[in-house]
Amino acid sequence: MSEKKLVYMTAENQEEAHSIASVLIAEKLAACVNIFADMNAVFMWKGEVQKEKETAFVAKTTADRIPDLIRRVKEVHSYECPCIVNLPIDGGNPEFLDWIESEIG
Repeated sequence: MSEKKLVYMTAENQEEAHSIASVLIAEKLAACVNIFADMNAVFMWKGEVQKEKETAFVAKTTADRIPDLIRRVKEVHSYECPCIVNLPIDGGNPEFLDWIESEIG
């Protein structure tokens, strides 16, 4: 069984987040993707402070899928340098964690 991961990402808007989520699910790179309502982002980009609306989304996957997930998100994402950060899952509902594995295995 592979280590389970959460992958935090952001997109320009909800439509892009939904589009990326659909790709990840269809290609079995994630078992589930949660998409959050619009948020405000303040960040430095190319030497200037930017203030934008973004949509955050989190994929549930396994460690062995991370390289392909990152590659695929970068292929379909509109950003030059998309936020894609994976985080470990340090436990939880065993049946849910088994479900993640079964959906993308």
